[in-house]
Amino acid sequence: MWIVFDYGEVISTRTAALPTLASMLGAPEERFDDVYWAARDAYDRGQSDLDYWRAVGDVLGTSVSPELAASLTDVDTEGWLQPDPESLALLEELADLPLALLSNAPSSFGRVVEEQPWAKNFRHLVFSGDLGVAKPDPAIWEALARRLGTTPEDCVFFDDRQSNIDGALEAGMGGVLWLGAVPAREQLVRLGVLG
Repeated sequence: MWIVFDYGEVISTRTAALPTLASMLGAPEERFDDVYWAARDAYDRGQSDLDYWRAVGDVLGTSVSPELAASLTDVDTEGWLQPDPESLALLEELADLPLALLSNAPSSFGRVVEEQPWAKNFRHLVFSGDLGVAKPDPAIWEALARRLGTTPEDCVFFDDRQSNIDGALEAGMGGVLWLGAVPAREQLVRLGVLG
């Protein structure tokens, strides 16, 4: 059985970079947060870094140069690169099993994640920005199964968003809402994956 993990707020902690990003764009933090997330879907589906930050800037009334976009991307990426220690411990425990990562994330972020030390635990790292499709769209589960060379029924997926779990279940996968590494381990014991 393939064990598939989401990345953000599953492997990683929630980013703490949003206040810095808001400041870089001269925007109130609360307003920035809304725009950051509202524009994120297109970014996760393959939009370039520059186009994403220009879309955010347009809503906020701020012009974004290529240089500023690059700086924003660097800060944003770093903000999402803080792994949760308990999640990393679980990955190490599962390292001999077939593990995959499926993340709604831009392609540029995917390239950085591939270089992280813990990424070695995964046989496949799949990013929505590379596919042009994002969770919970049906096409992403099909693409994942093809990449893994398996069927959806042979996968169990952990994600912190119920809508993504619902999508996985509709595709025929097992789906478990992420509540932390300890409950996830308990679920894997129940599934017979861990002793």
